[in-house]
Amino acid sequence: MGTDNQTWVHEFILLGLSSDWDTQVSLFVLFLLMYLVTVLGNFLIILLIRLDSRLHTPMYFFLTNLSLVDVSYATSIVPQLLAHFLASHKTIPFLSCASQLFFSLGLGGIEFVLLAMMAYDRYVAVCNPLRYSAIMHTGLCSRMALVSWASGSINSMMQTAITFQLPMCANMYIDHISCELLAVVRLACVDTSTNEVAIMVSSIILLMTPFCLVLLSYIQIISTILKIQSTEGRRKAFHTCASHLTVVALCYGMAIFTYIQPHSSPSVLQEKLISLFYAILTPMLNPMIYSLRNKEVKGAWQKLLGQFSGFASKLKT
Repeated sequence: MGTDNQTWVHEFILLGLSSDWDTQVSLFVLFLLMYLVTVLGNFLIILLIRLDSRLHTPMYFFLTNLSLVDVSYATSIVPQLLAHFLASHKTIPFLSCASQLFFSLGLGGIEFVLLAMMAYDRYVAVCNPLRYSAIMHTGLCSRMALVSWASGSINSMMQTAITFQLPMCANMYIDHISCELLAVVRLACVDTSTNEVAIMVSSIILLMTPFCLVLLSYIQIISTILKIQSTEGRRKAFHTCASHLTVVALCYGMAIFTYIQPHSSPSVLQEKLISLFYAILTPMLNPMIYSLRNKEVKGAWQKLLGQFSGFASKLKT
């Protein structure tokens, strides 16, 4: 491309987690199994919600969106990671790297905003139960989901554009498992203060603002729960929010730790582990959290399995 000092590269080399072959094979098997569990778990949740009319509520509408985001986020990173475990040359073309950054960053932003929307849904359910159906109608839920998808996508488009217009000066080696935002910005051979400001601003908009909304929602929720007289009523109200609160704690913490202060960001190894956490562990755990901690989902599973067993018995006879 360019012939001056500000050279544009055609491809990058991802250094990944390890250069030891035996370690890479072991990680390949481990992450492949986790990815398959992630895909299966999230698609089963989506299928279950579609099949059981009792789950056609705003909470499970947002959960469907969350499962779609989780499986898409994992797919934007894990297949390429698995391929590189077995490859001698761990290269990724320039356009593929830009695409991976766009999708992973966009889906991450969508999830953070979506969790804030889910917190509002839980706030209405606990604090204003008599008007829940009137407030959380289909039109509002659709608009809330659309805002989540649009805000994450627009932010990712802007961040990807300003990141990949930076000259890399033939710096091809990305010390990461994927084309992650901070790792790519570090390759630039020019001042990146504008990019760092953009990262900070987007972190405030897509991380801290939704996080504050979640906090405000749960302050109101806890205040309402404490006013409930009966122990059973308090337990039921808290159980309504337990799964979402667990997922919020998993998703927001390390993202804020990573992106809110690019200059004082964690070590490269910590960044890799955090990326693995979001790409593999969180998408795998979310369906389990909502299945194991939710009576409605467990009841729907039991009903579906009962129907399947009855159908299998009829086939045998």
